[in-house]
Amino acid sequence: MASAGFWNDQETARTAVLQVKKLKGWIEPYDRLAGRINSASELDELLAAEPDAVMSAEIDQEVDTVESEVEAFELRSLLRGPDDFRDAQVEISAGAGGTEAQDWAQMLMRMYTRWAERRGYGIEILDMSEGEEAGIKGAVLEIRGQYAYGFLRPETGVHRLVRISPFDAQSRRHTSFASVFVYPVVNEEINIEIRDEDIRMDVFRASGAGGQHVNKTSSAVRLTHIPSGVVVASQQERSQFKNKATAMKMLKNRLYQLEAEKQAAEKAKLDATKADVTFGSQIRSYVFQPYTMVNDHRTELKIPDVQKVMDGAIDPFIQAYLKQVGAGEKTS
Repeated sequence: MASAGFWNDQETARTAVLQVKKLKGWIEPYDRLAGRINSASELDELLAAEPDAVMSAEIDQEVDTVESEVEAFELRSLLRGPDDFRDAQVEISAGAGGTEAQDWAQMLMRMYTRWAERRGYGIEILDMSEGEEAGIKGAVLEIRGQYAYGFLRPETGVHRLVRISPFDAQSRRHTSFASVFVYPVVNEEINIEIRDEDIRMDVFRASGAGGQHVNKTSSAVRLTHIPSGVVVASQQERSQFKNKATAMKMLKNRLYQLEAEKQAAEKAKLDATKADVTFGSQIRSYVFQPYTMVNDHRTELKIPDVQKVMDGAIDPFIQAYLKQVGAGEKTS
């Protein structure tokens, strides 16, 4: 009994620390922003009493900075989901279309990697299956940073590519698809019970471009959660033990997300007017030829600089979606 009480106390302490961290994440940016606004107001009062060209230029620059920070704070205020503060796990899968679709999946992987690098987030490849000729069949990335899941959550869906294929000898235009699923990374304070008897583990030889270790030992691990049918795999590590640990983490995240989706579905039944984001829906088109345009079909936001978007500049799409959903929640 004493031991159980100890662990309960430890769990309570971890939960309290998490709550304090979340609150500080809101209070500290707000205090900094309020301080800058007060300082700008004081400068404006001085400028009204004693006009000064240099001070006027300084306050104009400060106003631009404050406006940008207010917009960022407003955007973050839209991240109110229970898991938005968490790290994100991004699963990318090539659709039908062979090499062309697999190349598109790899392009999306690079896009999200560049986006994360721009924000200073940590990135780890948990699993990746290479294509036969080029690209990838699929990959799982873990992106670590404050509110990574909240920002990447709008990216869930089918992404469509239209371009002249570099793999087509006749230079014909191709349309390819890849799906993106985003999961919250479940930390240790979330208790998800996974029983040993509910898991089937299969081992297989890792695939890859080559090397001394590839295809010689069965280090890759595939886990099947029998009650739910969820299947995860990991083959990035040389150690079967490490691959199993990574796969277990992935499985835990999937099961957590399944439970969250069940709760969301029940809530949606009570509110028929609330928009339902279907994971299988086409959310965005990336057109390289005959013109360049990235079009988000949910918000109708269009950006003609497709190369910039592919280099990780997806924030405008994320912001437009979050604002649209936020406005809908306020209306309802």
